[in-house]
Amino acid sequence: MIFSLTRVRRALAVSAVTGALLAAPLATSSQAASAPATYAKGAFLMDSTTGSTLYSKYADTKRPLASTAKIMTARVVLTTPGLDLDKRITMKQAYNDYADSVGGSKAWIYNGDRLTVRGWLNALLTPSGCEAAAALADTFGKGTTQSARFADFIKQMNAKAASYGLTNTHFDSFDGNSPVKTGTYSTPREMAKLARTAMKSATFRGIVDGYGKATAIASNGNYRYYTWKNSNLLVRPTNDGGYGYTGALGIKTGTNTPAGKCLVFTATRNGKTVIGVLLNDEERYADSMNLMNWTFGAAATSSTMRANTNPIPDVLD
Repeated sequence: MIFSLTRVRRALAVSAVTGALLAAPLATSSQAASAPATYAKGAFLMDSTTGSTLYSKYADTKRPLASTAKIMTARVVLTTPGLDLDKRITMKQAYNDYADSVGGSKAWIYNGDRLTVRGWLNALLTPSGCEAAAALADTFGKGTTQSARFADFIKQMNAKAASYGLTNTHFDSFDGNSPVKTGTYSTPREMAKLARTAMKSATFRGIVDGYGKATAIASNGNYRYYTWKNSNLLVRPTNDGGYGYTGALGIKTGTNTPAGKCLVFTATRNGKTVIGVLLNDEERYADSMNLMNWTFGAAATSSTMRANTNPIPDVLD
């Protein structure tokens, strides 16, 4: 089944496959001719186990990333020597001011609330909080001023990219909202490599595949509990406004004006895992599901498929 959210409002039938997991082998290069077309300006799909290419479309062309850049933000934090995930960081008005200044998505954390690093990572990766990105950059960057710490954190992001051999990747922001159109960029292939590395972290995996949570200590000493819905509709269940794609494990959405709609995704079926990247794709969810269905092997859709008269609005980050 081929999905299209734009052309086929009349025939969108998203499969939430709930029956037996698929036993078909991963697609090989000889099957490339039958691969579904995508609307993405750039796309890449890999076998996560072997790193081999399953699908490629302008995979080495540099493009803006929007909030998918937050994968690297999380990676820098999670690889910090001596990291204490239970360390608490206080929410400041300056972080809200930053998010507002770039028109970024927010986790809506109250000023004065103290969240653990783990909680801030949840706020960063599930609702895609730009104020969370600012809080982490301010904490894990080095310098005597906020601007210096922000700059140092971005420097760490680029150093990390270089250490991974991502020669076509560059960051000038910690949340993907670059001050210039081409300042934060990568390629579909290199973002897939980054995502493959990020998913080796149990902490990262545990955050991106579901709802975000944090327990904060408010300024009055009371506890405040945050729960965030994941901006990635692949992992959100069908009864909560998502596609509930069987086997989906994450990873990150991103949307802004220069980048368009972006999606870094992964799923596992019968022990087989794929990682995909779609950059500037108005039909990112349809395309991601088409690619994964093709890769895993097509199967009959279940009786719980979403009605074609009720497509899910793609309005999140």
